[in-house]
Amino acid sequence: MKRLILFLFFLNILLAVNAQKYMTKNGYIGFFSHTSMEDIKGDNNQVVGALDISTGEMVFQALIKSFHFDRALMEEHFNENYMESDKFPKSVFKGKITNLASVDFSKNGTYNVTVEGDLTIHDITNKINTKGMIEVVSGGINANSKFNIVPEDYQINIPGVVRDKIDKTLVVTVAMKYTPIGNK
Repeated sequence: MKRLILFLFFLNILLAVNAQKYMTKNGYIGFFSHTSMEDIKGDNNQVVGALDISTGEMVFQALIKSFHFDRALMEEHFNENYMESDKFPKSVFKGKITNLASVDFSKNGTYNVTVEGDLTIHDITNKINTKGMIEVVSGGINANSKFNIVPEDYQINIPGVVRDKIDKTLVVTVAMKYTPIGNK
């Protein structure tokens, strides 16, 4: 009987801990560059991410080869010439919601958040501080943000011939639809 009670106690703790963690396997990260010569847009719908609502910690990872473009040649140049995706196959963000107390995860609603963390692209890590939005919905949590990055900050070399076709600053859009760990 003691073992059964002990087992049930630890099972409740395990379920409570897992109830605090959410994940996605099909999050979205996209980037956009606009110049008078050309718009460039890359989309990745295979981003893996996790969110711990008890600490505000979040992480997501994107495979570089999972970014897709309207033109195959653009995708090829992105992977081979700029991102060197065979050498640097993924991008990772590890961060935290800094104003976690302003989010009530126990009821549906939309909350403005600030996220700080480290973004690694092309094996270079830079600090990111951005605004975002958390939406608590039945059965999950949606997280969205938009921020700017400069390719040169990640030692992504863009040849002079193409440089005028790409804005010096890229707009990055992140959209995650998290479900509790253990739910499918």
